[in-house]
Amino acid sequence: MTAFLSTYVNKVDRKKRVSVPAPFRAVLAGSSFAGLIVYRSLREPAIEAFSRDVLDRLNSRRLSRSLEGDDFEQVLLGGGDSQIETIMAMVHELPFDGEGRVVIPPALAEHADIADRAAFVGRGNRFQIWAPEKFQEHQDRAIDALRRRVENGGGA
Repeated sequence: MTAFLSTYVNKVDRKKRVSVPAPFRAVLAGSSFAGLIVYRSLREPAIEAFSRDVLDRLNSRRLSRSLEGDDFEQVLLGGGDSQIETIMAMVHELPFDGEGRVVIPPALAEHADIADRAAFVGRGNRFQIWAPEKFQEHQDRAIDALRRRVENGGGA
């Protein structure tokens, strides 16, 4: 899998449609779903995003662990890994339109404070969608913390 890299800022139209950056769409191109899987970040004022295949692998691993442990009750009734189940209940599938855009659900746009622009931030196997100003503040703090760490001999 190719990684999601770099940061791109795109315009959000009045219908809350935003074009997913072409390099990110290229990473998603081989996925079983032509679009994004997104959910509200639990740590930051951002939206977490990845391919449907990542979600499918996560669910498959969870199922395999249950079957290997002969925990058929968990397979049939659920339970066990409440973190994964919580995330699965939170996700939204955002299909691409013909122009490579997705519609950001209102609750997610509100959580991330996204209005007229969205920053797509590569995070390796996933990416985040931020309000550009909020991301810049976050990034500035992260860079300052990294500099202090390097200056104090902590390495990178």
